[in-house]
Amino acid sequence: MKLARAAIVVVLLAILGGTFWLSLPEVNQPVRAGEAAVDFQLPDLQGKMHSLPKGDVVILNFWATWCPPCREEIPSMAKLHERFAAKGLRVVAVSVDQNDEDLAGFVREHQLPFEVLHDPEARVSRRYGVFKYPESFLIDRNGVVRHHLVGAVDWTSEPVVEAVEALLSGGIGEQPDD
Repeated sequence: MKLARAAIVVVLLAILGGTFWLSLPEVNQPVRAGEAAVDFQLPDLQGKMHSLPKGDVVILNFWATWCPPCREEIPSMAKLHERFAAKGLRVVAVSVDQNDEDLAGFVREHQLPFEVLHDPEARVSRRYGVFKYPESFLIDRNGVVRHHLVGAVDWTSEPVVEAVEALLSGGIGEQPDD
């Protein structure tokens, strides 16, 4: 009798554990330098769907309005975008904010000059293996990730500008420390 109860308890614990495990959000390994960037479909603030740009150098940035380091790096990212957009640089900022209104208000207030996409369930963020905001991926014209940057970046710093210029000219460039 005690053995039967113990077996039932073990089976129930296994079922509960399996159910819990399956309910955890999917977290993938980070996309690494040298690997193809993962394509996606996400809406902008007007609801228009966008995918990963092709044929341009892309800074794919994962961020949120509630993240102080994310907010800190936005002005320098805007300056970098303005400096190199005509040469083929695309900045795509993927926000994981839950609240549409907070995101729209931030974009309006700061007049962001680059593409802002909305991923409130962080599906694309998880596909890239993002674990800390902000995180950015520098992607070459062939859709290959060349650099992965974790944390706030001064996008106008010399190492970052040199890496972007190298990608725009068809090279790979050094991994920026900043």
